[in-house]
Amino acid sequence: MQPIHPALAGLAARLALADEVAEALATSRPVVALESTLISHGLPYPQNVEVARAAEAAVREAGAVPATVAVERGVVLVGLDEARLGALATASGVRKVSRPTLAGALADGILGATTVSASMVVAAAAGIRVFATGGIGGVHRGAFEPSGPPGPARRPPSLDVSVDLEELARTPVAVVCAGPKAILDVPATLEILESRGVPVVVIGADEVPGFVSRSSGVPAPQSVVDVAGAARLARTHLGLGLGSGLLVCVPIPAGDELPRDEAEAAIARATLEAEATGVHGPATTPWVLRRVAELTDGRSVRANVALIINNARVAGVLAAAL
Repeated sequence: MQPIHPALAGLAARLALADEVAEALATSRPVVALESTLISHGLPYPQNVEVARAAEAAVREAGAVPATVAVERGVVLVGLDEARLGALATASGVRKVSRPTLAGALADGILGATTVSASMVVAAAAGIRVFATGGIGGVHRGAFEPSGPPGPARRPPSLDVSVDLEELARTPVAVVCAGPKAILDVPATLEILESRGVPVVVIGADEVPGFVSRSSGVPAPQSVVDVAGAARLARTHLGLGLGSGLLVCVPIPAGDELPRDEAEAAIARATLEAEATGVHGPATTPWVLRRVAELTDGRSVRANVALIINNARVAGVLAAAL
């Protein structure tokens, strides 16, 4: 195992690699890192286990080795066996672990599920170049504007910007996703990624994917025809040593998408309801996502599951190409 960054040697010493992952890295076989918050916080049991297994299977079918990341008893697990996957899926009080909370989770010895930022930095510490997720975090709508009705109760700008964007700016890993989550301000998210030197490339489309929808109405900064084109770009970018990651966006398969107009209507209504209910800050995202699922009769959740598995498959093909 060779960390991508020498500065990550300390983290590399805290990793516990599954035998299959360790062997793959030692023999230069392709590996794809996967997050674990979808297991602990994203979906209910037993759907969370089923989706996690399906994502790992998709990586294998593409010719790569899956490495789902989690935190347990003071070490970072890179690759989960069936027992640990089941324990994570059924445990209560699992802590959501991002880069800012990774040290605390290790120091406390708790069971934790890794978000995009923590999974990325762990992948880099393990020497894994490709990471797959559903959608990345970004700039929340209204993050730089006051919210609420005019008057003394009006809240100042939330400045709610995901740490995912900063992680992409400083960790040289190719991240495969279906674009920023649909509830976000996509143009502002892309603007920050551009200013931080993060290439964003879309496979097979001229628009950035709309997460559960195939399009967002936002032009793609860069497009390639297929995964081979994305691999060429990723290989070149990572080989230049610029320090930043690469965001590879994959539209959800056509038969699984939630039409864009329907998705946007549900998000707009859910966002207004959250505001009226007084939900704000970190509680906004899960609240809005749950409400969108209700408004779409669960179709947004089914689309989310489909894109997670599709992203894992594409990440496996990308890792093999690299």
